[in-house]
Amino acid sequence: MYVRDAVEADAEALAAIADTPADVMRNLVHDRTVRVAEAEATEVNDPNADVEETDEAELLGFVSFDAETDTVHITQLGGTEAACERLLEEPLRFARTEGMTVELLVTDPDAPAAVAAEQAGFERIGTGPRFEHSETLRYRFGMDD
Repeated sequence: MYVRDAVEADAEALAAIADTPADVMRNLVHDRTVRVAEAEATEVNDPNADVEETDEAELLGFVSFDAETDTVHITQLGGTEAACERLLEEPLRFARTEGMTVELLVTDPDAPAAVAAEQAGFERIGTGPRFEHSETLRYRFGMDD
C-alpha cells in the first residue's frame, strides 16, 4: 500500500469511497490535509511489456484532517479496514510531533474506520454531535496514552 497526498484528480475516486459528490471532495482536497492509500502498482521489469497508460492506481481509502489548538481533528476516514489503519498513522504522526491529541467521529461502530481506530489504540469516549440525523461516536487518541 502506498500513501500520498491527495490531488484534485482524486476527487471522483474519493467521492465513490465517501458516497459524497465529487465537488465536495474537490473542495476537501483544497481545504484540508488529505492523504490517500492506493494499491501498489505492480512493477513491470520488461520495458517492452504492454502497459496501458490510462491505468490509474486503485484508491483503497483516504483520511482528511486539520489541527486546531491542541487537537488534530480527523474530518473524514474511509476505505478498507487495512487502508484506514494505515491512513490513521498520518494524523497520529503529525499529532505526535506537535504534542496534540487526535479525535475522530464515526457514525457506525462496525465501519472500517471505527474498527481501525480501535486497532490503532483510539478509545471510544462517548457520543459526539449528530451528523445528517445520525448519532456519532467520538474516539480519542491522547499522546500521553
